[in-house]
Amino acid sequence: MTTLRLLLAAGTALAAAAPLAAAAETPAPMTAEAATIRADSDMVRAHVEFLADDLLEGRQTGTRGYDLAALYVVSRFRAMGLEPGGDDGSWYQEVPFVRAKVGETSIAASRDGAAVALADSDIALRPSVAGEQVMIDAPVVLAGRGISEPLLGIDDYAGLDVAGKIVVVMPGAVPGGNGDVNAHLGGSKAQVAAAKGARGIIYLLAAPEGQGAGFINYMRNHEVVDVIGPDGRPSDQPGALDVEGYMTIEAASALFGMDLRETAMAAAMGEAITLPRAPEARMMIDHRSSHDSFTGTNVIGNLRGADPVLAGEHVMMTAHLDHIGVNEEGEDKVNNGALDNAAGIATMLEAARLFTTREVAPARSISFIALAAEEMGLLGAAYYAQNPIVPIDDIAAVVNLDMPVPLYDFTDVVAFGAPYNSVAEKVADAGAALGITVSPDPMPEQNIFVRSDHYEFAKMGVPAILLFTGYGNGGEEQWADFFATRYHKAGDDLSQALDWDALAKYAELNHRIALTIAEDATPPRWYEGTYFGDAFDPGGERAPTPPTLDSGLSSH
Repeated sequence: MTTLRLLLAAGTALAAAAPLAAAAETPAPMTAEAATIRADSDMVRAHVEFLADDLLEGRQTGTRGYDLAALYVVSRFRAMGLEPGGDDGSWYQEVPFVRAKVGETSIAASRDGAAVALADSDIALRPSVAGEQVMIDAPVVLAGRGISEPLLGIDDYAGLDVAGKIVVVMPGAVPGGNGDVNAHLGGSKAQVAAAKGARGIIYLLAAPEGQGAGFINYMRNHEVVDVIGPDGRPSDQPGALDVEGYMTIEAASALFGMDLRETAMAAAMGEAITLPRAPEARMMIDHRSSHDSFTGTNVIGNLRGADPVLAGEHVMMTAHLDHIGVNEEGEDKVNNGALDNAAGIATMLEAARLFTTREVAPARSISFIALAAEEMGLLGAAYYAQNPIVPIDDIAAVVNLDMPVPLYDFTDVVAFGAPYNSVAEKVADAGAALGITVSPDPMPEQNIFVRSDHYEFAKMGVPAILLFTGYGNGGEEQWADFFATRYHKAGDDLSQALDWDALAKYAELNHRIALTIAEDATPPRWYEGTYFGDAFDPGGERAPTPPTLDSGLSSH
């Protein structure tokens, strides 16, 4: 699972996720054949042991270890009899990337013609994927929190002309808003600024006085990776910004000639504020970055549906194949990613195998996708969603398998996205026969819905969820220990006490989930009146909103 991007722009206001309502309709009974199909613990173990071996060196996208992992997935798809689902009849979708590292940068600032001194500890620009040299001489405008969302009646850009300018935005999103929505809005500030015609964006850091320098230095030296679209631009976004950066509150106060600390800190705490209108300043920027290109692959296998009408629709099971690679320091340098996400890939492969053992294929087609570069920012999923091989309108739903924790005999699962679309109702249907229930989000403060690959498909309007093993039967303690001691560390390896029977059960559950979706005459839908449905799929068909959903999730 990717670490949530720490822009300090998403805010801290959170809302508890609502419990899953009962399915709107009584599900069709599981067939006798489905009831006899069982996952194989030795199979899932074999997958994890290969993918999490030191020889694959943490499977970082763009490395030999990742390519070996991709080849392994292809070999499994081929052995099962799946059809290639990639480019030009291959198993692969090639994903082009650019990596930018910072070079020499000079920044001069002024207000009303008078120079404003900015020290290296005051401001940092991220390496630019837009070009190896970016030169800007432009006005700088304070744009509130940088949110513009008509569905929520919010427009911090109202009355502002930011075309060709650099915007400076405060932390936070919507005071008192839902955490997932705020995380989405906070992570979309650059796209909003670009849509408004800005050339750059600078985020204010909500750090106590004197404590922002460490983060500034980290971001200055942190490389940036992005995909390259068919038009040759990063992120396949025609309006991509030239620069993104970070600035301390003290420096911004000096730049605009007004004390912004109290307002910015209140904004970061999710409080309602009066957005100040500051005078325009100016920046002269000469920003250098060095670029190198590399290629990764999404690996895709398809199972053709049996129904002549519904076979054109696809249920997608996704899991990211990559992890974070090799440490420069430490005795154990390999981040093996046994749970994150070799276990998710193993689940997907075993679910695929179970489908191929059935006498009759399901009505809809199933696509199994091992995605690249999740750990670099959901980039493989973003590339597929923006350049789909199966047309977006033909994707019925996405079930994403990221970081199950098979360290205990789980009795429940969590479907992140359950308050927003009806995919989770299928999870409940499928789990009933296995005695597995669906629990509400136990970690709403983590905003998990926007932190894994399913989110990129959701942004294109596809109902999607991420499935985790739940907190029941000792799960809470296991999750807490994993996050505290092994998440994104070398300890996420095969030395953990993995419960292979639990992982096999998880694979069996996911096979049943995809089967339930594939066989149902009515595909999943976004719920009525929820923000993500209205934002991502305006005008689309809706499922009735379960009455237990929190009204705070509404876009109205």
